[in-house]
Amino acid sequence: MRPPLRDEAHDEDPILSVVNLIDVFLVLIAALLLSIANSPLSPYGAEALTLIRNPGSADMELVVKDGERIERYRADGTAGIGQGVRAGIAYRLPDGAMVYVPETTSPPNEAPR
Repeated sequence: MRPPLRDEAHDEDPILSVVNLIDVFLVLIAALLLSIANSPLSPYGAEALTLIRNPGSADMELVVKDGERIERYRADGTAGIGQGVRAGIAYRLPDGAMVYVPETTSPPNEAPR
């Protein structure tokens, strides 16, 4: 019995190695495109999105996406200082519900207007 014939030209062809490398790079590119498409800020994702980066830290950033428009708001430490007026008090009940009690300008024994 004869040994099977070997195609020596096929074994030594350097172009086949290049073709294999191209296949590997195509798979990597497809994986990167899928990860970009699944990103929250992708134009192919949801229409409206709010993203908070670094919550609670000094460099906190709020990213709001509405359709194709993306706005970024950065914390500068001055939010909530001195521009508001106290409007009432909120209480958390034992069952977790929140109750808001507005403040009145009239004394407690008079009916509000």
